[in-house]
Amino acid sequence: MTEENRREAKKVVVIGQGYVGLPVAMRSVAIGHHVVGLDLDPRRVASLGAGSSHVDDISDDELRAALDSGHYRVSSDYADAAGFDVAVITVPTPLRETLPDLSFIESAAESLAPHLTRGALVVLESTTYPGTTQELLIPLLEEGSGLTAGADFFAGYSPERIDPGNPTWGLKETPKIVSGIDQESLTKVSDFYSAIVDTIVPVSSPKEAEMAKLLENTFRHVNIALVNELAVFAHALGVNVWESIDAAATKPFGFMKFTPGPGVGGHCLPVDPSYLSWQVRRKLGKSFRFVELANDVNDHMPEYVLQRVSRRLNEEGSALNGARVLLLGLAYKKNTGDIRESPALPLIELLQDQSAVVHAVDSHVEEHHWPRTVERIAAASVDFHAYDVIVLITDHDDVDYEVLEASGVPVFDTRNRLSGEGIERL
Repeated sequence: MTEENRREAKKVVVIGQGYVGLPVAMRSVAIGHHVVGLDLDPRRVASLGAGSSHVDDISDDELRAALDSGHYRVSSDYADAAGFDVAVITVPTPLRETLPDLSFIESAAESLAPHLTRGALVVLESTTYPGTTQELLIPLLEEGSGLTAGADFFAGYSPERIDPGNPTWGLKETPKIVSGIDQESLTKVSDFYSAIVDTIVPVSSPKEAEMAKLLENTFRHVNIALVNELAVFAHALGVNVWESIDAAATKPFGFMKFTPGPGVGGHCLPVDPSYLSWQVRRKLGKSFRFVELANDVNDHMPEYVLQRVSRRLNEEGSALNGARVLLLGLAYKKNTGDIRESPALPLIELLQDQSAVVHAVDSHVEEHHWPRTVERIAAASVDFHAYDVIVLITDHDDVDYEVLEASGVPVFDTRNRLSGEGIERL
């Protein structure tokens, strides 16, 4: 580390040490900051403190190196935030019965505010509706600190763009949208992130940054719904939708490839567009019809998978009632362990409602996130012949697909990973 970097080293507090917050913490350590990772999950705090990473993009070695450097510590006590120069809020913003739940942001702001001092910077990264930073976060920080945003402290919004498991576009390589509540705040936010990532993209206010994040994921959500519905109709028409998509993708302009699947999962796609739809309805009294239609299509994909699996069993002279079903992959995304909003979860319920016996293989999902009603099978010891049908939900790379293809067991492949006799694709 250079002398210049030592002079610029700051105390950085990253609130939330999940798939967004932990990479931000590790990059901040890497450039010389002193970082406190705050998380209210005692199990996560203990695991991180012991050098065990729960985030696929951060290795145990990288985490242990950060701990050993003395520049990173993890805590559940906001008293450890005292004297911070920069605070980055990366807490979840889930939906509760279709309504946005901002309680984690509210709690973080209220807990952080007493430790806010003059000249400090607070940045929100959590995905939310346009207006959250200025209408919710700032008033809570001001009330709890007695300070005034803009005059006494700086604030902004920079949406996370983490793509778990992406070997090319990590936090550092992905352009980072940055915003501030005023010009000086924008400068502070830009200075902080320009040292962490290769490229920053400044916008005029937090509202534009908040909208940009929702636009990115609404775009994906709507286009995935398009190909999901297309897959349903293509099958009924006797068309190989996968081949059609690949053929269309050869067009060098005017087309972007999206592929169908058993539904959508993770925090972003099932949640973010609904934040935008909710805000449009709340503020304008209008329906965001594209979002609502996409929600309807994607939410019903697990039911369609169930129908196809049931039909496949019927063709084999069997039925779902009492059938032994093996699900390959429970996480929503390949080679990651994130099970949030995964389409595998409603599919499990649907299968068990039909009295099927459900087992699953997924080495990436942590034990405390594993569905309690599903028996866990190790990928290395799975006997495919022990099942009446196998459903490929998430195509992790640690499954021996050649053995599966040669097994002759009926397989329903929702990811177009397999080929050969006995394989039926979505």
